[in-house]
Order: sequence, then structure tokens, then C-alpha cells
Amino acid sequence: MKRVCVVLLACLLSAGAAKAGAQVVHDGTWRQPSLTIGAMGSFFQPDYMGGNAPNASPQYLVGIGTYLDLKLTRWVQAEGEARVLRFHQYHNIYQDNYLIGPKVPIHTWGPVTPYGKVLFGITNMNFEYNVTNCHCATIAYGGGADVKLDDHWSLRAIDFEYQQFPDWLVGQTAQLHPYGFSVGLGYKLF
Repeated sequence: MKRVCVVLLACLLSAGAAKAGAQVVHDGTWRQPSLTIGAMGSFFQPDYMGGNAPNASPQYLVGIGTYLDLKLTRWVQAEGEARVLRFHQYHNIYQDNYLIGPKVPIHTWGPVTPYGKVLFGITNMNFEYNVTNCHCATIAYGGGADVKLDDHWSLRAIDFEYQQFPDWLVGQTAQLHPYGFSVGLGYKLF
């Protein structure tokens, strides 16, 4: 009877150990890249209300967009985003951003990961009453916080950007400095 109990206990422990697996991340999956795609809503001050001069608009632009986060290692990450700010226009002024650049996580507190980023790209800006538009070089400085909801879903709780349009109008020395906030939801593809 004693031998039967020992054999039964050994079988139960072996089955439990095989089912439990290891507690550490396997070497083959530890540093694999990940790709997250997300959708966002944005609220921006375009820093332009007409008259060929930078000036705060009386109306904020509202829009939608998408973002793509590529994580190669803990410190080597990139973000790309496309945003169309077409709602709540003042005199038909709108801005569409197409930006890409490095993203750096600052620290992780449980499911929350704050980050900083510098993005470069093009903004398509439409001027008052559809008089003209420009494809302005854009630099965006920003940061925010992502909250991991589960293995695949994450919440972009807040994302702030301060943008520069260095060449927004030929012959002008003034720069436009739009800024705004976004929130979104992302899904990790791998």
C-alpha cells in the first residue's frame, strides 16, 4: 500500500510539473520583436487661424488616426502614425500628419509604461477657405503612457505632441507650433 501511494504521488507530481511549465521566459521567445497597431482619436490646436501668420485658432481640430509601434528590444523602438484632423474646422483649415521616428520607454510600473518620442515627417495643411495647401516638413516631440490590458490589448491612455513646421510658408521666418492630445486602443499582432 505504501508503494502504491508513493507511485501515485510521484505520478501526480510529474503530471503537475509537466502541465505547469517553467516560470521563466524561454530563451527562444525572450527578445522577439513585437508589433502593435492601434487606432486613436485626437484633439489639436493648429496654431493658425488665417492671415499667413501663426496665431492660436479659436477652434481646436478633432480627428482620428492610426499608429504602429515596433519594439525590437527594450530600448530600440519605433513609432509611425497617421492622423487626419478634419473635424471642427475653422474656415476650412485642417492638418493631416504622417510621422515616424524613435520611441523610448521611460520605465514600467505594473501595466503602465510612460514613453517619450521624436517623430519626423510631413503634414498636409489646408489654408483658410481652401485658398492653398502645403506639404510641410514636421518635427513632433511628445510622450505619453501605454497601459497593458492583457497579452494583446493596450490602452494609449494619453499621448501629447508638440509639433514644429519649420517651412510652413515660403519666405516666412515664423514657424507654426501645433500641439495636441490623443487617446487610443492598440492590438499587439506579434
